[in-house]
Amino acid sequence: QRIRIVIADHQQGQRLDRVLAARPELGQSRATLQRWFAEQRITLAGQPVLRRSKAIAGQELLLDPAPAPLSQALPEAIPIDIVFEDDDVLVVNKAAGMVVHPACGHPSGTLVNAVLYHLGYREPSECLRPGIVHRLDRDTSGVMVIAKHPQSRDALVEQFQAHTIERVYTAIAVGELPDRQTIATLHGRHPKDRKRFSSKVTEGKKAVTHVHVVKRFAGASVIECRLETGRTHQIRVHLADRGNPLLGDTVYGRSPRDSRLRSLAQQLGRQALHAGRLGFAYPSDCPVRIFESPLPEDMRRVLDTLASI
Repeated sequence: QRIRIVIADHQQGQRLDRVLAARPELGQSRATLQRWFAEQRITLAGQPVLRRSKAIAGQELLLDPAPAPLSQALPEAIPIDIVFEDDDVLVVNKAAGMVVHPACGHPSGTLVNAVLYHLGYREPSECLRPGIVHRLDRDTSGVMVIAKHPQSRDALVEQFQAHTIERVYTAIAVGELPDRQTIATLHGRHPKDRKRFSSKVTEGKKAVTHVHVVKRFAGASVIECRLETGRTHQIRVHLADRGNPLLGDTVYGRSPRDSRLRSLAQQLGRQALHAGRLGFAYPSDCPVRIFESPLPEDMRRVLDTLASI
């Protein structure tokens, strides 16, 4: 349903996107409104307006809200480990080996397929696109949040973009690391392998990882990684490019020289990375809620073996 908004006197001269974001009756985040501007869904006298345009008192804007998109994924009765759920968000503990979103080579069996079924969808023609606001690699386990409606999705996206989401990972890295370090680099596609990423690039996005050694073993260390930014494969790239790849990471790491570590990596069958802690606020002006996921059994077995070496 179209919405008519009249610019008030006190909003004279303000940017239109800020004017609309401040209108509580719209119930929309600035991110959503920016998409509507980009899609030319906000008009003045029949003409699309830019979000940076200055408001003029008395102007009447017409908003044509975007319909909720349908998902192309099919609902599938796949069990998922639910950590928390309310009317706004779904927090799950993703298992290692599960792909988050359908893609080439993984058209089904993903977390999205499972979430659609859990939310009550049964036919693809009725499936609204679930609010995937961040991802974990297929072989990374741990806690994830999924938005259940556009308002919660936009609120979470804004927090991820502002780097206010708390994300803490537990990992097992090969070799010796400093007790504490902050790794700040550029992050982009590898110049020779487009399927990989690299921190050794001249152009890219800022990537920051805070690393703390929790426990040391012979040839390996348990580390805690706090993400300030959330680039694709960020932790794996940062550690590997500094000579401390994650145990079991066959994409960014090499087979360990130590035969015992090689055996453990083979038994694990994946990179030793687990998203153990996630904190966010919803609604955005509420206190941050913290959700945790215990270390999975396969990584616990590796730690038990390392302790006995």
